Amino acid sequence: MILGPAMGIGINQVSAKERFDAEARAHWSFQKVTRPNTPAVTETKWVRNPIDAFILADLEVKQIQPAAEADKLTLLRRAYLDLIGLPPSPKEADAFLADKSPQAFEKVVDQLLASPHYGERWARHWLDLARYAESEGFKEDEARPNIWRYRDYVIQSFNSDKPYDRFIREQIAGDELWPESAEARIATGFNRHYPDEHNARDLRQRRQEILNDITDTVGGVFSGMTFACARCHDHKFDPILQTDYYRLQAFFANIAAADEIPLVSSNDLKRYQEKLAVWEDKTRLLREQMAEIEAPKRKEIEEDLLRKYPQEIQDAIAKRPEERTSIECLMYLKAKQYLDPKSHQYVAPTTAVVAKLKGEQKDKWRELKVELDTFKDLLPQEIPLASGIADASREAPKTYLLSRGLTDHPRDEVEPGFLQILHPEPARIDTCSSINSTGRRTALANILTDPENPLTARVMANRIWHYHFGRGIVGTPSDFGQQGDRPANPALLDWLASEFVSPKSNVQGPKSAWGIKHIHRLIMTSSAYRQSTQFNPAAARIDPDDKLLWRFPRHRLEGEIIRDQALAVSGLLNTRMGGPSVFPELPPGMAARGGWKSSTDEEERNRRSIYVFVKRNTRYPMFESFDMPDTHESCPRRNVTTSPVQALTLLNSDLTLQWAQAFAGRVIASAGANLNRQIETAFRLAYARLPDKTEKNMAREFFQRHGSLVAERAGQGEELALPPKLPNSFDPSHAATLVDFCHMLINANEFVFVN
Repeated sequence: MILGPAMGIGINQVSAKERFDAEARAHWSFQKVTRPNTPAVTETKWVRNPIDAFILADLEVKQIQPAAEADKLTLLRRAYLDLIGLPPSPKEADAFLADKSPQAFEKVVDQLLASPHYGERWARHWLDLARYAESEGFKEDEARPNIWRYRDYVIQSFNSDKPYDRFIREQIAGDELWPESAEARIATGFNRHYPDEHNARDLRQRRQEILNDITDTVGGVFSGMTFACARCHDHKFDPILQTDYYRLQAFFANIAAADEIPLVSSNDLKRYQEKLAVWEDKTRLLREQMAEIEAPKRKEIEEDLLRKYPQEIQDAIAKRPEERTSIECLMYLKAKQYLDPKSHQYVAPTTAVVAKLKGEQKDKWRELKVELDTFKDLLPQEIPLASGIADASREAPKTYLLSRGLTDHPRDEVEPGFLQILHPEPARIDTCSSINSTGRRTALANILTDPENPLTARVMANRIWHYHFGRGIVGTPSDFGQQGDRPANPALLDWLASEFVSPKSNVQGPKSAWGIKHIHRLIMTSSAYRQSTQFNPAAARIDPDDKLLWRFPRHRLEGEIIRDQALAVSGLLNTRMGGPSVFPELPPGMAARGGWKSSTDEEERNRRSIYVFVKRNTRYPMFESFDMPDTHESCPRRNVTTSPVQALTLLNSDLTLQWAQAFAGRVIASAGANLNRQIETAFRLAYARLPDKTEKNMAREFFQRHGSLVAERAGQGEELALPPKLPNSFDPSHAATLVDFCHMLINANEFVFVN
């Protein structure tokens, strides 16, 4: 597919255009997106919108009948879990059953798309792609205190149905395109989610690893191509040259972390600085005295730290800002956590210095610190800060193709550019005139969001489909290359991509170019989405993986949504949105082994899972047991395993028991002491439906058999797990049995699967 050195032709002897054969150029994902005609089908009554025609056309060729429509309550629960990640309440289920209009389900879809919880649900998918985490990773795994604002930005973007092209542009180059917009600056946090080892002393290697991470992530997320395979050599299977890898990387060659982006107006920032100047003036003498005490130990620490850097880094740090080259400027910024931002001198952290003080020196320093604290009232209130990225200067360092990806083996210089099979020439860069930036990332954002780009719209349309059905039309969402899956329905994928960029269908509801909610509405109002999960042996023999979608694919929920659903069913869910992350309870002993101290406020701990602190080296145990991805890299699709740990987590966790107790208390509050009503209420809360006759009989038998065992244990003095605020007149043994029944409902497959 790719001609080159392996065929005896030197890398510089042929143009990039000549290096791709006809097979490479003909690969489906590189073809222009064209809007196919809606196919004609026999069973026209099944066709609610064009999606159905594309699905049914393939089924008719294989002589497969689509499954019957799911019952109303199954469909309702599916839509709720799919769009907002929470179950419908009995009241909402009753309202849906009472609505006999043909548009009843469409109304539900519109209500859910308008819910603020929609953004919380769908942001979870994007955060997997962005490798979102709130710590550095590696050995120290320090917290990134302001990165949670990116999570809130994603939630708000989905809720507002921000056009996807704008969403991309903000994340790639928000600081260049909209430098005065706090939202756009926060959006650049997408490329700040790289893992980083701040103690690494080889700063060139450290910078290269960060650039590699960004290149791999941007290439995979927005283009669905495995750029990482071309880091050390031309891609073995896809038409991605090694020069393509470093051309893409060159767009980011000048970036540095921006971890103190002020989220206030210029006037507010000026007032803050004026108040801070007053405090600095009043405390100058005290701070100078403290600095004098610190000086000997500080020098000792600084010299030790400096010696650990290679000589070239020491030289770069010692230079004045105007003397540094562009690459030296980046090296200086990588060492910046130990630098005084005013003097630009290497300064050890005060905590490290004070820890080395002893005797009279330490006592005197503490006395001065107490006196300094009396001026706290003069300090202005801290301004909100965000983390993102920004260019270090107007001039980017040169980017070279690295032999075997090694930083100390540079070869030819490369200019910023995209895949040469699509864009042979270097990118056109318009220098930013208003800010200290190169404009390179703006050029990349323009390439990615160009409606003529054959990858961007296809990739995102496929991702939306993937999250609705548990499998994309292309089963490998971030690999549209030769080794990835071919589209199961290429015409449907192209129709969706075309409709995504330029909506023309007559489906009801608001439409806008690059509107994600429009694609949701199309998918969810189709007959294909409304199918039951009923198994058809004849269809399975022809299409065992259900790639043609002859039934709705039953798939398991993520651990985060299982937790959210359990909290909602138990009545414990705190639906407050946004803000710093929360720290739920950890298993005994885990806090001391890299975990965290739990939030003291129980209501805070019971917020939605998307607000749980994400620590790279210590994933929340329940989420990890249900296949939470490793946040050191982008995750296009989660693994779905079935293991005893999952059942044991839901059976034996103290948290699950607490949820079951609260769930039982909610049942008692609604159904009183009537057993039949209790069983029905519990089923409605957990599954949005009533139990059938067999389930009712099994439940009654459980209460009779298990209730006598619980009563026997209670008679022997065993402490029972009871619902909170249990009425005095209520039989404790029956209440404890109800807790166990509710516990069982939470642990059942129906609770953790989308049916």
